[in-house]
Amino acid sequence: MKITTIGRGTIGGTLARLWTSAGHEVTELGRDGGDATDADVVLLAVPDEVVPDALASVTGLHGKVVLDATNRVGAVDHPAPAGYASIAEYVKAQTGGPTAKAFNLNFGNLLDQAATASSRPNNIWVGDEGARAAVERLSRDIGMEPLNGGPLENAAIEEEFAKMLVAMVRDAGDGLVFYRFAAPQNF
Repeated sequence: MKITTIGRGTIGGTLARLWTSAGHEVTELGRDGGDATDADVVLLAVPDEVVPDALASVTGLHGKVVLDATNRVGAVDHPAPAGYASIAEYVKAQTGGPTAKAFNLNFGNLLDQAATASSRPNNIWVGDEGARAAVERLSRDIGMEPLNGGPLENAAIEEEFAKMLVAMVRDAGDGLVFYRFAAPQNF
């Protein structure tokens, strides 16, 4: 699969490296932008406040499958772009292709450990059915189990859940965590 990542930080850079190791052809784009025309899938992994600029700096996005790994958490709680319930819905409006909110509820510093975890950690995602195959394959390729939380309309809920996940980690004081949802027979 040909993947273009927009963002080279902890999430974008780590996933690019892991997907390259899994045999995918990955092009990493940073602040200078670039072209995603050849990509089958695009990962957006930038701070939420620069999403409009990041998308504007990349050509060839129209109609692409986009995986939005952004979050609205940090020092300042940013709202979704005006007129949109979530960043992911804004991304879809700008690119016109199948969109998923994915890889945003995982701590980038742990992604290297997913494949060796005693139980496969989940990658909760929401989005368009047209993005399902990409999310599922790319999750499994790094050792995670995809878990669908519904349509793209649920992206605002997933963005809010990120805030709760960060609060739980801070409260536990034990550092970063993987999460796993499993049927009772799988415990």
